[in-house]
Formats: sequence, structure tokens, C-alpha cells
Amino acid sequence: MTRLADMSGYVAVAAVLGAGVLLVTAAMLARRLLAPRAPHPAKLTTYESGVDPVGEGWAQTKVRYFVFSFLYVIFAVDAVYLFPWASVIRDVDLGRASLVEMGLFLGVLVLGLGHAARRGLLRWV
Repeated sequence: MTRLADMSGYVAVAAVLGAGVLLVTAAMLARRLLAPRAPHPAKLTTYESGVDPVGEGWAQTKVRYFVFSFLYVIFAVDAVYLFPWASVIRDVDLGRASLVEMGLFLGVLVLGLGHAARRGLLRWV
């Protein structure tokens, strides 16, 4: 009986996953059965923001845009770590340890931001 009690957590996870797969499958099946079908050649053309595509699909972009996206991701992750830390800092047992860990984390982020600024990656023009 204890083995069955130990497995109850796994059964709950399996039930949730099964329900999720069942709901997605049911939604896809309902869409296939209920959606109107009116094939037309215009529906098969590429549509890009209301403008008909001209030329090839390949275009070069500046690497600077990728740098901006990486910086955004870094600071978004920083915010994700700061919110839970703010709730743990008041705990007597974890307060000092988490303060040191967050200081190291923010130090590495400031070091990276300083490096990006020194290399001129934060200039907008």
C-alpha cells in the first residue's frame, strides 16, 4: 500500500499531462471539423504585414540588433531572479546568504554591462 501512496504524485502529473494532450487534440479536431474551407490561390501566397513580398526572403541585418536583444534577455532574467529574492531576504536563516549571492549575481551583471558600454554596444546610432 505504501508504494501506491508514493506514486500518487506521479499519477497526478500524468493525469494533468494526459488532460492537456486530450484538450489540445480535441481543439485541433474541432478546428478541422468546423473551420470553413475555401481554397484559393491568393491564400497560398506569402503575406507580410499587408505588403506583397518582393524579391528574395534573405536580407542582412546588423549584428547590433542581436546585441540589444541579448541585453534585453539578460535584464529580463535579472528581473526574474530579483522578485523571488525580495521575498526570501526577510527570512532570518536565508537573509545573509541570499544577500551575498544576489550581490555576486548583480556584480556579474554590472560587470557585463560595463563591458558592453566600454565596447560601445550601448550606443543607439
